[in-house]
Amino acid sequence: VIKEEDELTAEERRKLERKLKKERKKKEKQLMREAGISTKKVEAKKQSGSELALAYLTSWSENPEEWKFQKTRQTWLLLHMYDKEKVPDKYFTILLDYLEGLQGGARDITVQKAEAFMKEFDGSDAKDPNLLEKCERIRQVLQLLS
Repeated sequence: VIKEEDELTAEERRKLERKLKKERKKKEKQLMREAGISTKKVEAKKQSGSELALAYLTSWSENPEEWKFQKTRQTWLLLHMYDKEKVPDKYFTILLDYLEGLQGGARDITVQKAEAFMKEFDGSDAKDPNLLEKCERIRQVLQLLS
């Protein structure tokens, strides 16, 4: 048996209000479902690292006044620049322009890694077209930065 509302303590009143609110929400959802309206919340799709990095690169080339340096995006680009699937040709040409301005440790490490990759590929005489494309990209980067 429920006490009169005047006799409820603050804690009991709070619990009762929460319970009534929960019941109201449940009824609203039921009515929405019956009306055929989706009750699921639509979450905004998060962009992948590649989408963010390529957008960063595009911003650098097309809108330099508003472009802002982001180390994580640059790092992603430097790690994946030889992979044609992650950095398509149309973006690779922009990336080469971007690399011209590369400075300091990032430039040195990029050259060292590219040279190491070239030595690795020189040792193997692979005819794999993906490997040949990767070699071509490495050669372009070395030519640009050396």
